[in-house]
Amino acid sequence: MGTSIRIATVFGGAGFIGRHVIRRLAKTGCVIRVPARHPGEAAFLKMNGAVGQIVPMAVDIADDASVARAIQGADVVINLMGILAESGRQRFDLVHAEAAGRIARLAKGADVARLVHVSALGADANSRSAYARSKAAGEQAVRAVFPEATILRPSVIFGPEDNFFNRFAGMAKTLPFVPLIGGGATRFQPVYVGDVADAIINAVTRAGAEGKTFELGGPRAYSFRELIQLVLDLTGRKTRLVSLPWGLASLQAAFLEMVPGKPLTRDQVTLLKSDNVLSGTLPGLADLGIAPTAAEVILPTYLDRFQLAGRYDSHRQGPSLPVLTKIDAHGTHY
Repeated sequence: MGTSIRIATVFGGAGFIGRHVIRRLAKTGCVIRVPARHPGEAAFLKMNGAVGQIVPMAVDIADDASVARAIQGADVVINLMGILAESGRQRFDLVHAEAAGRIARLAKGADVARLVHVSALGADANSRSAYARSKAAGEQAVRAVFPEATILRPSVIFGPEDNFFNRFAGMAKTLPFVPLIGGGATRFQPVYVGDVADAIINAVTRAGAEGKTFELGGPRAYSFRELIQLVLDLTGRKTRLVSLPWGLASLQAAFLEMVPGKPLTRDQVTLLKSDNVLSGTLPGLADLGIAPTAAEVILPTYLDRFQLAGRYDSHRQGPSLPVLTKIDAHGTHY
């Protein structure tokens, strides 16, 4: 049997994935709590539900009592919290491991029916990347206290508010070249944010996902070079692609990680040395009843603002049909 949801608590609900999850949860009619350091930053989510249905609340993820208040009485808890770079108090170990374990432990103590923990593809306790190690530590902490939790490991997530395709489309618009770290050979299997949100909802509303780990990826894998070329094709730009050796990329990251916003860090360079594709050994989107959406279908709907002649250029015809027919009709699985 699936779970009937009266109250759901969504940690990280104001983020990129969260807003899509909140929108879907609201349709079930449940009350949705959205813990945040600054609740005002989650106020925009209220428009996705009825008056009083979506409740932002102040929570300190490092404090048991604060987290417990957000969880108390909830039927479902979803943890979407994650950071790409460390800054101030926001450290990988705190957000990805300690907080994840605390949420799982308190959810178990509050008799929460379902816990979904969103990790990352590539989580690895033996990785040279601190990000990947902390993600693995978070999974271990969750499993230790809430073994029935569902863990989801998405690859790079794309959608209108993403920080991947939008970033590189912006670079192609403003810079004379786009750097390909390590030559652009690293492979990714981008997954649509709508599919990830559907996977989360299905994991809590359907039976059979308890205690399992799912890898979430799109229908095919691409090299980093292929993804950047796709961005250029969709925006009509001829920006040069320049290979950046690993050593030079790390040196550049040492300076960029001191810039506000941290556009690139040395840990991210280390992470890029490993492919980010499905292993093929764990269940995926299909096992949650979801057919993955191809990047070529969604990217044109929001990268058009980066087009050479502007979004509303009536003479631009968009990418040629062959770009779309590159997708294998049955998908490519790794």
